[in-house]
Amino acid sequence: MTGRPAAFTGTARAAMVPPPPCLPPDTPVAQAVAAMAAARQSSVLVVDAEGRAIGILTEQDIARRIAFRTAPETPLGAVMTAPVLGVEAEEKLWRAVGRMRLRRLRHLPVLDGLGRPVGMLHRFETYAAASGRLLDMLESLAAEDDEAGFARTRAAQSGLARTLLDDGVAAADVIGVVSEINLDIHRACVARALADMGSPPPVPFTLLVMGSAGRGESFLFPDQDNGLILGDRPDDRHAEVDAWFIPFSEDLNARLAAAGFTLCKGGVMARNPLWRKTLGEWKEQFTLWTARRTPAALLFGDIAFDFRPACGEAGPAAELRAHLTKALVARPAFLAALAAEDAKFSVGLSFWGGFRDDEPGPGTRTDLKLSGLMPLVSSVRLLALHHGVAETGTRARLAALAAQGSVSAGDRRALEDAFGLIVERMLRQQLDDLAQGLEAGNLVDTAALAKPDRAALRDALKAVSSFQRATVAALTGGV
Repeated sequence: MTGRPAAFTGTARAAMVPPPPCLPPDTPVAQAVAAMAAARQSSVLVVDAEGRAIGILTEQDIARRIAFRTAPETPLGAVMTAPVLGVEAEEKLWRAVGRMRLRRLRHLPVLDGLGRPVGMLHRFETYAAASGRLLDMLESLAAEDDEAGFARTRAAQSGLARTLLDDGVAAADVIGVVSEINLDIHRACVARALADMGSPPPVPFTLLVMGSAGRGESFLFPDQDNGLILGDRPDDRHAEVDAWFIPFSEDLNARLAAAGFTLCKGGVMARNPLWRKTLGEWKEQFTLWTARRTPAALLFGDIAFDFRPACGEAGPAAELRAHLTKALVARPAFLAALAAEDAKFSVGLSFWGGFRDDEPGPGTRTDLKLSGLMPLVSSVRLLALHHGVAETGTRARLAALAAQGSVSAGDRRALEDAFGLIVERMLRQQLDDLAQGLEAGNLVDTAALAKPDRAALRDALKAVSSFQRATVAALTGGV
């Protein structure tokens, strides 16, 4: 991976420099200009008594609006640009770059959680994290903050993915960027749905995303897998809470659908009462699933156990994760049953080592999601749940398992390589399908791959198959 794309996939902290002089609003303009010159900076930030950024003054402001027009003793607060637009240090760099491009900004302050300056992004240094084609893509991603704009952002993701791949970013990191963009859209849809409710929520809530979104491994066209953890509701307010959250959940799922996330055919969405509960009810549900081990419980667990918070307080999700770990320790038969179900998804290799053909017609098209990614993801999930690993991403789970000695360093590297290769083959095939006007799916034309690529993919699937067999044996007592 090259340096520039690696920086791009990081946070604003990776590209920021120390903040420029920070001055109170009553500072004379002449003093601000002198401070800017002395610090060899092209801007100064205006801060209030608590150190929070409330405005900015740049060289261009001085040249265009202040020089020869404003008395030197004029207070900075009278000529600053306010309010100041900034980002937090942990903001994704792609989003910061997109914001600078869309608004034609030369400077973007980096602020802490209280709005105090901790750094500054400068246009040229920040743009160095991305190629020219990538910069052009970012304006498409920074669309208007409405459902139509969100849908355009979703549509632009295929171009972004292609550009990132061409710039040398690993496919596993590309789907991570796509997943973060999708989470941003989820949060924006929550904010818009809240604004239209007309009254604040009667209890706090946390939006959960599950499945591929929960793992941070979304491809280009994920559907919705989400739910809500509601704050405790007294019995006498049960009807009131439901009366607020039912229309809110319906509106939220509709907004996400309008933004390009299709409704889940299985109904795994916040508008379904099964996926909208208090923390206590979620705990009871997880306990019930692990105790009964019905087909529905196994199916729901396979989706839900990859949950992570997307919006709202993270505490309830962490508490639910801790409860799930205890429930699975108390009932290991659930993971054994889940392992037996997941074992039905074998890798896409024939008995003779060739690629399985999953579509009638000429050539060989192999469903690498069903017979490559799913066996790997589900096996890693099973082992992570068995060992109490809280992470949800496949690579993060492998890292945690290796750190505790549950997976060898060699197996970790082999499985991470297999994950990256399978993801790349799937993502490139989806992009090629879209370029040809076809619907993007999970069937990869394995016959069209170059011989070295076929050999590498075959080795990757063999590694997944071996790991899957070992995991199933460990959890079921099989051999």
